[in-house]
Amino acid sequence: MAGAKSNTGVYVALTIIILWFATLAFALQWQLEFDSPATYLLILLLTHLYTGLFITAHDAMHGTVAKNLKLNHAIGHFTSLLFSFNFYRRLFPKHHEHHRYVATDKDPDYHGGNFFSWYLSFLKQYLNIWQILLMAISFNILKLFLPTENLIVFWMLPAVLSTLQLFYFGTYLPHRGEHKQDNIHKSNSQKLNHVWAFLSCYFFGYHYEHHASPGTPWWQLWKVKEKYETSK
Repeated sequence: MAGAKSNTGVYVALTIIILWFATLAFALQWQLEFDSPATYLLILLLTHLYTGLFITAHDAMHGTVAKNLKLNHAIGHFTSLLFSFNFYRRLFPKHHEHHRYVATDKDPDYHGGNFFSWYLSFLKQYLNIWQILLMAISFNILKLFLPTENLIVFWMLPAVLSTLQLFYFGTYLPHRGEHKQDNIHKSNSQKLNHVWAFLSCYFFGYHYEHHASPGTPWWQLWKVKEKYETSK
């Protein structure tokens, strides 16, 4: 596991966390109108911020969030919990198995089937009964104080959509299909387009580059991508 060279990742993580909390707090009190474009913009924004929480936890697994290892892992634990009560201690070994055995039978993220069977396999790897129970308890407590429709549309729906975002751009597209023998990371990569790469999945679509340089935090992956492109 690589170590962070600076604490910039802490400020990046705090920005994502604060934006997620602020946007969610605003949305949960929003006058929900399905004919308003603002409703759908809020859903998309919260989906993207949910994905940011997971990407932050992912970077913590590689030790690239904070120079202090305890703080690094604390942020990883916190952002994992915010992402629908995922448990960092459970995610950590699975993710490192993915890197060690990428696109093989030992890779927990890999499945040779079609999109839907692969997505279901992906969910089975990371969903557990405790998450479901904690979500159910939280939902029933929160609905005493907040509109039920808002909780479903702005709290639950974006969490589900972000799993699709993470799976599609961060697992399915990079690792599907056959890879050339010299592709040691068995991974594809998005074309060079930093705006789309950020919007689609926080540069995580630059996936070959991530496997080649797992010690690079998400917000610097574009530099690795440019380096690879110019060296071709």
